[in-house]
Amino acid sequence: MSEDEIEESELEEIRRRRMVEMQQRLTQEQQRSQAQQQLEMQKQSILRRILTQQARQRLTNLKMVKPDFANTLELQLIQLVQSGKVQTPITDEQLREILVRLQGQRREIKITRR
Repeated sequence: MSEDEIEESELEEIRRRRMVEMQQRLTQEQQRSQAQQQLEMQKQSILRRILTQQARQRLTNLKMVKPDFANTLELQLIQLVQSGKVQTPITDEQLREILVRLQGQRREIKITRR
C-alpha cells in the first residue's frame, strides 16, 4: 500500500467516526425532546384536573406574558395540590390570591435618576 492509500483509509475512518458521533448526538437530542414533550403533556394533564377553566385561561394568559414565571407557578401549583395544601379544583379567585402572594414575595427594584 502506498502512503496515499493509507492516508485515504485513515480519512475514511475519521469520516465514519464523525458520522457515527453525529448520529448518536441526533438520537440523544430526539430522546431528550421526546422526554420533555412527555413531561409537558403530563404537566398539562395534571393542570387540567386541578384548575377550573377560568384559572387555566388566566394561567395561559400569564404564560404569554411571563413564560418563565408561569412555568414556575405551574410546578408550584402541582406541588401544592400533591402536598394537600390546596383543595382542587383551584378556582380563578384562588389562583389570583396565589399570584398576589407570589408577586408580593418578589422584591421591587426602583431606580431613581437625579
